[in-house]
Amino acid sequence: MKKYKIEKNTVQETLVIPLYGRWLCSQRYPHLFQDENAAGLMKRIDYDFSELERRSAGLMQEFGAMETAMRQKDMAWEVRDYLLSHPNAAVVNLGCGLDCTGRNCDNGSCKIYNIDLPDVIRVRNQLLPAGDREKNLALDLNDPAWMAAIDSDPEDGTVLFAAGVFYYFQAEAVRTMVAAMSRRFPGGRLVFDAAGKTAVKLMLKTWVKQADIQDVGAYFSVAHAKEELVRWAENLKVSSRGYMQGYEKLEGLGIKPVHRLLAKIADGPLHLQIVRIDFDTK
Repeated sequence: MKKYKIEKNTVQETLVIPLYGRWLCSQRYPHLFQDENAAGLMKRIDYDFSELERRSAGLMQEFGAMETAMRQKDMAWEVRDYLLSHPNAAVVNLGCGLDCTGRNCDNGSCKIYNIDLPDVIRVRNQLLPAGDREKNLALDLNDPAWMAAIDSDPEDGTVLFAAGVFYYFQAEAVRTMVAAMSRRFPGGRLVFDAAGKTAVKLMLKTWVKQADIQDVGAYFSVAHAKEELVRWAENLKVSSRGYMQGYEKLEGLGIKPVHRLLAKIADGPLHLQIVRIDFDTK
């Protein structure tokens, strides 16, 4: 089997951490989360996983994997919820990496768009070539022209989601993007994960720096989504849930007590949350 080489200290390397996290959580907590694609993708990547494996038994590394898995599970819940009332919607994965949430939520009639930087889409096209009703688009989210690439009818709807993406944007850039999306996709929905300032710093230290990935900053943080974000545009309906326990309780799933405690801290004082913004048409 030919493997795709991922070089150290490149944008492509940022794909490895969430991929490894989803695989690790699938191995440790199969009753909580299963990513059937992760193991297969890791076998097709030429990358030295030894550092991540060495740290995988650590308390925070294991919890970080659980965070990554729960984030994807929560995103999928929101996408499927939107598709119940908008079965022909455009499903847009912003900063997609090697994530298959769009495919996993495919109802047979929606359109799936995976957007990321050219270096990332180059890897994705090799490992996850686009299927029916699916497009992999090499576009920069900082350039609002990406919105024109989405074939979106307001009657069919659009659900956009960004997992682990907006932390690396300045707050003003996120605000500008959300306001533009609210105009471009009336009746649509945006879902993304956010966290307070302390949590953003901890996540960066735990995952990115310990994997020796360089030149990755973290900027965007949110403590109270509804109060902070509702004024970003006139037609926003903002809500949020804790992303460790806001969608599913961890009791009875074989989760270690210390990880359940950390989940409460994460959703509480650290403000880990899934933010949902509906773009009202009124």
